[in-house]
Amino acid sequence: MSADEIEGEEWMAEWEEEEEEEGGAEPAIGDGGDGGGVALGDVEWGEQALSVAREVLQLHFDDDLAMFAFKVSPRGYVYVRLDKLTKEFGCPAIEEIEKFNSLYKQRLDEMVERGEIPLDLAIEASYPPVSSPGAERLLKVPEDLDRFKEMPMRVQYMEEDPTSRHQQQKDGIFMLEVIDVETGRCAWKLADVKENRAEAGRGRPLSRKQKDWRISLPFDTIKR
Repeated sequence: MSADEIEGEEWMAEWEEEEEEEGGAEPAIGDGGDGGGVALGDVEWGEQALSVAREVLQLHFDDDLAMFAFKVSPRGYVYVRLDKLTKEFGCPAIEEIEKFNSLYKQRLDEMVERGEIPLDLAIEASYPPVSSPGAERLLKVPEDLDRFKEMPMRVQYMEEDPTSRHQQQKDGIFMLEVIDVETGRCAWKLADVKENRAEAGRGRPLSRKQKDWRISLPFDTIKR
């Protein structure tokens, strides 16, 4: 085995270790991962890397390709999630991801050579995990609701228990019916999915009661 091969294996092992550490946390809005947003932590060069990523998107891509999430780690990893705004699931073409990766790495390499960034960086550009059946993506409420209103959404919300008068967390798979920005509320109905149909009995469609069921929730009671 050559020195290059050994170095490559060590790099891969470190990359996998980094991913495992990052993957242990529950996704949250603004975490720089599948919850979207920007997470720079205390990484000194993070702001520069973010600025370059935004510049690459602005100069080389159409407006429908946006940055969903950006995160850096002290070890020199840069995670970028790209969002195709005109696609139902937000998934860019492979060619777009590869082009971004190439252009972005080139720009960062130039900054390393000029001494503006004090280390070699490893880049992972991908897309939010909504492009396959069963995949879930955290949405901002109410900003993202209209875009995904034609898709079933798993909603976690707080509701007052009529007995204890305490707030308790509930969840369900719903379809959005109405968004009222003025009142800060949104109305939902049960989604016609396997999990909801199971309550009516195996192999049976949604019952009339389920089809007629509605719930109106204030934006601030929706947790995710």
